[in-house]
Amino acid sequence: MTKETKNRPLDKIDLAILDALQRNSRISNVNLAKEINLSASPCLDRVKRLESEGYIERYGAVLNASKLNFGLKAYVEVTLDKSTSDVFDQFAEQVQKIKQIAECDMVAGGFDYLLKIRIANMAEYRSVLGEVVDIPGVAKNHTYVVIEHIKEDKGLPIV
Repeated sequence: MTKETKNRPLDKIDLAILDALQRNSRISNVNLAKEINLSASPCLDRVKRLESEGYIERYGAVLNASKLNFGLKAYVEVTLDKSTSDVFDQFAEQVQKIKQIAECDMVAGGFDYLLKIRIANMAEYRSVLGEVVDIPGVAKNHTYVVIEHIKEDKGLPIV
């Protein structure tokens, strides 16, 4: 049996735990239990179950991109010359090697992939773009440089 077939449905307490942890993954189990009105031991059991069933993939910190010299963000639309699995696979493999690509999604619509890149400046952007366009199969690209960040991803709207 796979994990997904043995998962039980999430209840309100599970959803409250997930919401609290995505807002503050450093919260102690005792404080988490207080926040969701549960005693510490059952709360910890639920967190461990949510981890083992894959609802919680990882914990992490949100870093300040500007302070770490990655303050420029851009989105790059990429169109491939062919829609074949070998071209898709090769593109995906090469994208993994470019550290400035924060995210890469295959999309439906007028192009094949949307890349989110984090760089220090336009010179670094030019270098990264050179790496992207040199990937075999890349036919076209269009870049959108972020001028102002309006809304931060605060997690999934689960409650």
